Amino acid sequence: MERYIRQTMLSEIGEEGQHLIGKASVLLVGVGGLGSVIGQYLVAAGIGEIGLVDADTISLHNLQRQILYREPQIGLPKALTAKQSLQKLNSEVNIEAYNVKFTKTNALSLAENYDIIIDGTDNYTTRYLLNDVCVGLDKPLVYGAISEFYGQVSVFNYQGGATYRCLYPQAEEEQTTPVGVFGMLPGIIGCMEVCEVIKMITHTGSVLKNKLFTLDLLQSTSTLIDINPDPAQRQIALERFKELG
Repeated sequence: MERYIRQTMLSEIGEEGQHLIGKASVLLVGVGGLGSVIGQYLVAAGIGEIGLVDADTISLHNLQRQILYREPQIGLPKALTAKQSLQKLNSEVNIEAYNVKFTKTNALSLAENYDIIIDGTDNYTTRYLLNDVCVGLDKPLVYGAISEFYGQVSVFNYQGGATYRCLYPQAEEEQTTPVGVFGMLPGIIGCMEVCEVIKMITHTGSVLKNKLFTLDLLQSTSTLIDINPDPAQRQIALERFKELG
């Protein structure tokens, strides 16, 4: 336990909590700005099994915020490269890399064997799909989103709580023009997502169930907004889940 001694010294975690962390499995969908940070802290914390889903390759413009990657790795697949880097951080963790896009045809097979699903994506289509899969499989979805100087974090479908569709009932329009991202923002939001994962696994603290945390780095302000669970939106998610192949 020497590796985790500063973590097990926390009375809220202890050796029992670390044992739970080591038994847990987490699927991270998206290993970009958010995922670069999420992956490193999941591995450092000692999560037993981690799946990395991403079909993209590393580009030069990624490096401003996707701090897991280095210049010599430009052009390489993100999921496979991330696995290699993360395994060097903690060889005790079992990491699986899925060099594929998370779609309706593979969503069920990718998600069903993991305890918790983490959203590290940057598009609405995948977020709705993640939501519907988690509702259908009764798994918590840790949500994070970033744009410019603004970020959001929540935990959906946790212990029967609100879903992503409860927050955004109507399908959002995809952003066709790339937006800027303050380089430090995904680091903060990604760390908060990992915090929610560890709290759920160790049954400690207050999880962002039915809550949306928002952050404005430009004004150094944050807010906590209530999300009302909507049974009708949960039913829509279940219907979409039944349509998956």
